[in-house]
Amino acid sequence: MSTVLDRLGQPGADFLAERHLATLSTVGPGGLVHVVAVGFTLADGVVRVITSDGSQKVRNVERDPRATVAQVDGRRWLSLAGTAVVERDPDAVARAEELYAVRYRPPRMNPRRVVVRLTPERLLGSRSLLTGD
Repeated sequence: MSTVLDRLGQPGADFLAERHLATLSTVGPGGLVHVVAVGFTLADGVVRVITSDGSQKVRNVERDPRATVAQVDGRRWLSLAGTAVVERDPDAVARAEELYAVRYRPPRMNPRRVVVRLTPERLLGSRSLLTGD
């Protein structure tokens, strides 16, 4: 099954494996874009962001599932846009925490932790990070 991630070249995959923060953009309650800095992981074809239940990003996703994660480093950048859901299942949270610990560091304890899981539907980025169409 083909996905938008198939356009990600090896340099793009390497870029996403590097330790960088990113931005998560969601639609705020008044319709304006809500952008926050986040750590994220990409595994199993989905983007995961760990956060606290009840945060603005969680409320935004539950109201309007459109979301984008973007990572920038100098002239290199990638943007993954798609549909997001909030996962509260303990196994889903544990999986996201494990992935986060590998990419960044073990996350602090948070009994209110949830996962914003984004399924990429559109991939944009620096030409050098993508394969030809």
